[in-house]
Amino acid sequence: MPVSGSAIVKLLPGRKPCRDCGFPTCFAFSMKLALGGTTVDKCPHLSEEAKTQLEEVLAPAIRPVTVGAGGNALSVGDEEVIYRHEKTFVHPPGIGLLISDDESEESVEQKLKKIEETEFPWVGLTLNPDLLALQNRSGDKDRYLKLVNRAHDTTEVATILISEDTEALFAARDVYADRQPLLCPITEDNLDDAIPRIKDGPTPVVVRADGIENLVSLTARLKDAGIEDLVLDPGSMKLLDAIGDQTFIRRASLKQGFRPLGYPTIAFPCFMAEDRVSQTLIAASFVAKWAAFIVLSDFDSHTLLPLLVHRLNIYTDPRFPLAVEEKYYEVGQPDEQSPVLVTSNWALTYFLVSSAVEATRVPAYVCVKDAEGLGVLTAWAAGKFSGDSIGEFIKKCGIEDRVKTRTLVIPGKLARIKGELEDALDRRWEIVVGPRETTGLAGFLPAFAKKLRQ
Repeated sequence: MPVSGSAIVKLLPGRKPCRDCGFPTCFAFSMKLALGGTTVDKCPHLSEEAKTQLEEVLAPAIRPVTVGAGGNALSVGDEEVIYRHEKTFVHPPGIGLLISDDESEESVEQKLKKIEETEFPWVGLTLNPDLLALQNRSGDKDRYLKLVNRAHDTTEVATILISEDTEALFAARDVYADRQPLLCPITEDNLDDAIPRIKDGPTPVVVRADGIENLVSLTARLKDAGIEDLVLDPGSMKLLDAIGDQTFIRRASLKQGFRPLGYPTIAFPCFMAEDRVSQTLIAASFVAKWAAFIVLSDFDSHTLLPLLVHRLNIYTDPRFPLAVEEKYYEVGQPDEQSPVLVTSNWALTYFLVSSAVEATRVPAYVCVKDAEGLGVLTAWAAGKFSGDSIGEFIKKCGIEDRVKTRTLVIPGKLARIKGELEDALDRRWEIVVGPRETTGLAGFLPAFAKKLRQ
């Protein structure tokens, strides 16, 4: 639960304005602390007890946890709302692939290749799975470590290590020590043995228990031992029970401020259903219902792509349109005689225009002007896609160094800005009004490109 500045100020020393923190009063400092604009250590007069208390009340309701390293690191947690319309969901869940050590060599090879190579271009983005789960199902430590070493040498994606054998689990952790793996599971049975090993090499862990009540006692004991990078697994094996547990955990942490449940969660559709379609449907439920890690036993393009798009939709901030970077894009292999088109940076607009251009097989440049993620007509109405602003963009984006034609195609719905744009470009460019809809590019662009080369 967010803490108010008035609550924070009660924990401050209450000295006469000293300004040692950089703020005129303690209340101003407390308000900035509440908004995350400064840190506790800026006040030099806090006692250690008060500092610890402040850090506790200011900590995120759901602790952030990072698995993996470098560009493949996956950060989850640190969420603030239960429902997306309240604000937004921040950290998309990791969607992963399970590989067990009793699978055939061919299956292991195919899955490792799949996790490395599977990706889908989508409206200016690249969607892909981002997690690998390695399971010790055989019970053979050496066999499991062979799989772990092979995966470690093959791929650098974030990884979950799963083993009921504590010795095998921490031996696998040592293999992945350079990549911050997620260890699964820590239970009542192995807790005492696991605590000193975790402290020797701090690593995020999955805490698993039979029910939420037992989960609370385990997280409390781990926190008392100074271990807080935790992920919760309430052990639910039926979808209805699992959604109920996810809801209880989310509400307890965000609405009640119940710290023992203030951690991200994990879900295993791979253990809840056998076929891919059923697992995908279960996974889709967990995307909407707050799981931070979701593990599938397998996937193909027909099941994974809808799941990744679903995740993108749920974790896109509803307050801001999806946009692409302002610059010129090459479609095909355009040269100095190729057509130049301009559009706004709403991702859907760019996707439709670039796809329509690509379908004509006419190499072209598509200049994308930043319009704060709005479509061309809406952006024009809002004053963000005018002749003056487009002209300035064309001058600075570098397209003038790539083409000799000096002919620019504008969207047909904005024919009215033709003269204004010509003036903005100092009459050095000819402005051509293109089709009103992207579907019209199929008939327009080939003939237009041919004319440019005459």
